[in-house]
Amino acid sequence: MHIILKQTKLKHPQYEEIINHYPSNYDEVVNYLVNKIPKDKKIWYQKHMAHHMLDLNNIDWVNNCENCILLRHPKEVISSYSKKNKLNSVEELGYPQQYEIVKYLKKINRSYIIIDSSELLRNPEKVLSAWCMKINIQFDKSMLKWNTGNHANDGIWWKSWYDNVIKTSGFQKYEKKDINIENKYDSIYNESMKYYSFLKEDKG
Repeated sequence: MHIILKQTKLKHPQYEEIINHYPSNYDEVVNYLVNKIPKDKKIWYQKHMAHHMLDLNNIDWVNNCENCILLRHPKEVISSYSKKNKLNSVEELGYPQQYEIVKYLKKINRSYIIIDSSELLRNPEKVLSAWCMKINIQFDKSMLKWNTGNHANDGIWWKSWYDNVIKTSGFQKYEKKDINIENKYDSIYNESMKYYSFLKEDKG
């Protein structure tokens, strides 16, 4: 997030604090992600937001990872995002970037999985078990629970973005919401749906 905020000058919540707190050199960050695995970890889970990737011609580092693309319906994403941020383009939602990442993984014949968040919430044990099996990790039911509150590795932006998540201790039951998108977002929504529909049909 810190890299994209510095380069795009987007006024996200806490943007100045985030830029000043974290490194913003792309190569430096990538080197950390692929070469600085904590010594006490056999598995290092990393969560990346696709819309934070500005240079999609320089993502060969993902070949070092087991990749999972998490999808969420554009109506839900637009509704959530626009409550805290000004929404200007589809790129800010990450759908084009997810599409390009999948294209790259296909090109290099690298395995990946795509999970729709609604399916995950409907049956988290089934979905996570299948993912673990795909990447040869033993599933444990403790993966379905966590302690309430923020986590040490959440990043300082948790105060702006995780206000709902920190109140939970497990997956919430999926409830389809009746969401109406403002007319000014119609073009962004329609473009997002093109990418979403393509990715939803591709299970990796």
